Amino acid sequence: MSPGILGKKIGMTQVFRPGGEVVPVTLVKAGPCVVVQRKTPAADGYDAIQIGFLEFVKPARINKPETGHLKKAGAEGVKFLRELKLQPGDGDPKPGDKILVDSFKAKEKVDVTGVSKGRGFASLVKRHHFRGGAATHGSMFHRAPGSIGASSFPSRVFPGMRMAGHMGVQDVTVRNLEIVDIDTEDNILMVKGAVPGPNGGYVVVRRARKRGL
Repeated sequence: MSPGILGKKIGMTQVFRPGGEVVPVTLVKAGPCVVVQRKTPAADGYDAIQIGFLEFVKPARINKPETGHLKKAGAEGVKFLRELKLQPGDGDPKPGDKILVDSFKAKEKVDVTGVSKGRGFASLVKRHHFRGGAATHGSMFHRAPGSIGASSFPSRVFPGMRMAGHMGVQDVTVRNLEIVDIDTEDNILMVKGAVPGPNGGYVVVRRARKRGL
C-alpha cells in the first residue's frame, strides 16, 4: 500500500450522492506514478520512497543529472518528484514500481498539499485579516498597520511582526478530505471540498495522519 500519490489539480465540480445530497468535489488527476528511489534506514537513516508523476515532458526541460537519476529507475520524462515517508504496513516498494489511483478507496480520508495561489504584495487587511480603522468622521486610519513597536523600548520591530508583504505561493496542506469517488480509467480522484493551488497545479495526496479530527 502506497503512502500517497502525486497528481495535478483539474478543477472543481459537484456530484450527487445516492440520497440526493450535492457534494462539491475537486478533481485531481492522480498518477500514474513510479517509484524512482528507495531510502532505507541502513543507507540514509530513514525509510521513505521518492516517487515521480508520469506525464509528457520535453527532454530539454530535465537537466542531465536528473535525467541520469531517473534513468536508473526507468522513469524517463518525470518532472514532478516528491519524497514520502513509509509507515508500518506500507509494504516494500522498489524502484520502478507503479503507483496508481486504485490504491485508494472511496470514503478514505487524505491530506492534500499544494502551493497556494500568488496574490502579490498584499496589505494587512487582506493578508492577515486586520479589521482596519473607521471609514468616516474624518478618520485617516483606514487600512494602516498602526503601531508596530514602541520608540524608546525596545526601539526595534520584533521578528515575526504581522505586516504587509508578499502573499501566497506557500505550501498549504488541507487535512482529512474525504475521497468521494475514483475513476480508474482516467486516473481521476474526486476529493470532497477545496484543494490548494490553481487549476493545473501539482498536488501531493497522502493518507490522512490524524484520522477522525
